Amino acid sequence: MTRTPGDAGAERADAARNRARLLEAAARLVAERGAEHVTMHEVARAAGVGKGTLFRRFGDRTGLLLALLADAEAEFHETYTLGPPPLGPGAPAGDRLTAFGCALIERLADDTDLGAALARQVPLERLHGSQVARAFHHHIASLLREAGVEGDTDMLAHTMLATANSETVDYLRNEHRISTARLRTTWAELVRRVVARAGEPVGHR
Repeated sequence: MTRTPGDAGAERADAARNRARLLEAAARLVAERGAEHVTMHEVARAAGVGKGTLFRRFGDRTGLLLALLADAEAEFHETYTLGPPPLGPGAPAGDRLTAFGCALIERLADDTDLGAALARQVPLERLHGSQVARAFHHHIASLLREAGVEGDTDMLAHTMLATANSETVDYLRNEHRISTARLRTTWAELVRRVVARAGEPVGHR
């Protein structure tokens, strides 16, 4: 049977509605119970669709969590790319780097932050390859280049991000009782030392 353009458009609209319904149901369950306790079966039932539809749309539970993570991070992405300085454009690159890392650390220390909670449930190999992680890395690497830092800025961005991810922050806070303020201060010092070598002054936060 040949599909008409109208049939294809209706199918795409139905798929978009199903996706939105599934994400809304999943977000509601995560808010109520925590991401670690939500199953694919429960999401499908809450959304009123078959479990097969959920798996076809997202592949697996991690795929669903990554889609939720992308939605949860959209506001932060807009803030650090388009919002007011120093997190957004208009401040020196070093100050933006400082603000960005400090904001990440604050979010990781906030038990109510949905993006941080979702990221903790995603296997590391999938998380590091996600849209959100790639955007974080690109942002840091771009700011390093803007600040005039020479060398392998891509690897340097990976190295800096390793100090502001959930594994590192959780370990330091829980096992060594390192305060959020100290983590922020250390990030600011790291940025200052890296960027100062390129000749750009960085304000203290």
